[in-house]
Amino acid sequence: MSLRINDIAPDFEADTTEGTIQFHDWIGDGWAVMFSHPKDFTPVCTTELGYMASVAGDFAARNTKIIGISVDPVEQHHKWKEDIKSATGSSVGYPMIGDPDLRISKLYDMLGSEAGDSFEGRTAMDNQTVRSVFVIGPDKKIKMQMSYPMTTGRNFDEILRVIDSLQLTWAHKVGTPVNWKDGDDVIVVPAVSNEDAIAQHGSFDAKLPYLRMVKQPK
Repeated sequence: MSLRINDIAPDFEADTTEGTIQFHDWIGDGWAVMFSHPKDFTPVCTTELGYMASVAGDFAARNTKIIGISVDPVEQHHKWKEDIKSATGSSVGYPMIGDPDLRISKLYDMLGSEAGDSFEGRTAMDNQTVRSVFVIGPDKKIKMQMSYPMTTGRNFDEILRVIDSLQLTWAHKVGTPVNWKDGDDVIVVPAVSNEDAIAQHGSFDAKLPYLRMVKQPK
């Protein structure tokens, strides 16, 4: 199954380092970020998990839960958490999903059906496509997804920026321009007429007939 933006994020039950969860119930009424890793005890992912632990409060401030997933079992995740703390100085307090039967990785189209049904004997290279980030909204739909190669650490500050944009555009009929940051001017979406744009924002700056800039709504 190929997943696209605005598809419902597949629901599942899984064991995690924080106990068993039903994914949609765990998300609740807020936002969620699920990020995946080819294998425990891998160098780039170790730095990523530690960084996510250090900025967990920034995600929480945006009503966003974070959760990791690797094809290894939960008992290995607990051991990996010790290495992460030692290497990065940050303790992982968010749940990490165990996916030893590869079920969830396949459900999210990160591994093909030919991958088998066990983590045993698989190397990080075998699982190199399990390097994705999914941002999921309160409606349980996928709002953003991206995949990285194993050798390139992910930029989770960018994920925070994307969540700021998603939450702003969820609440208002605006879009965010290239390299937008919280507080920058935004774009009135084409579906809003000039009259409605003036009513909503007071005025707008028309760079082009279809590119109308306004101050970021509060």
